[in-house]
Amino acid sequence: ATVHGAVQIPLERDGVDRGTRTPPSDASTPASMSPPTSGPALPVHKTLLASAMATCTAEALTLPIDTAKVRLQLQKVKPGEAPMYSGMVGTIKTVAKEEGVAALWKGIVPGLHRQCVYGGLRIGLYDPVKQSIVGKDHVGEVPLLKKIAAALTTGAVGIAIASPTDLVKVRMQAEGKLPEGTPKRYPTALGAYRTIAKEEGVTSLWRGVGPNMTRNAVINAAELATYDQIKEALLRSGAFTDNVVTHLISGLGAGFIAVCVGSPVDVVKSRLMGSKGEFTGTIDCFVKTLTREGPTAFYKGFVPNFGRLGSWNVAMFLVLEQARKALQ
Repeated sequence: ATVHGAVQIPLERDGVDRGTRTPPSDASTPASMSPPTSGPALPVHKTLLASAMATCTAEALTLPIDTAKVRLQLQKVKPGEAPMYSGMVGTIKTVAKEEGVAALWKGIVPGLHRQCVYGGLRIGLYDPVKQSIVGKDHVGEVPLLKKIAAALTTGAVGIAIASPTDLVKVRMQAEGKLPEGTPKRYPTALGAYRTIAKEEGVTSLWRGVGPNMTRNAVINAAELATYDQIKEALLRSGAFTDNVVTHLISGLGAGFIAVCVGSPVDVVKSRLMGSKGEFTGTIDCFVKTLTREGPTAFYKGFVPNFGRLGSWNVAMFLVLEQARKALQ
């Protein structure tokens, strides 16, 4: 029998009819824990693969913006001197004109090394870590603080392993136009690893790992937790479906929050990695930058940084969503 169109389930035990009950509607059923991407959960190895594919694609597409950001962050202008680089577009034009268009992709090889390791770990392990934090029996939306905790963890662990790739990438990006006849200091990525280890010691490959872990943990939390939160809110509103538009808006929001909270540590990280003994550590770099150039120095390259992270997040999450669907 039905009541108001609802399906009635007979309650029978030991042969005795005990009436009927109506199953709960979809609205009253707790939602399962929502991952930041679409579809059912993938095995960890497929999640790592999808994450590496997505981050490498985003890296290749947006590296010229990142190169402009690094040049702006490392630029030091003396009073009365005109800066060599000015603005994101101006920096890209200057690099392309002075060094050739290919120079905008300096550091692409270590950049892809970095994304395969760091990108795969920080994104691929986000859902499993989030699940372990809330417990396997959790239902409903995951609290924001627990999303942040999961992303902080995977961001820090991932970059602790991949930090040498980041250092080599920054060194290669920072190398500007050389005088004619002067050989490149780092002609290849593998050669750069060897040169740095030989001349500065193996442990120097992890120079700046402290601010790098801080920076990447913070940015990872801002990106993944924000994307997760925005996407859930859009879908809950009923005005959006789980499609490219939702992914695009969520990705842009994640990129903006990430660059707002991550710019100061990003500047410190770039300067520590780009220098050779100028700073004794993170605090020294922070204090010297603040006293010499003022607080605005920590937001040098903000526009190219947002251009980079905004476009990077859009590209990465769009590819990630499609890769996960393809691997299901």
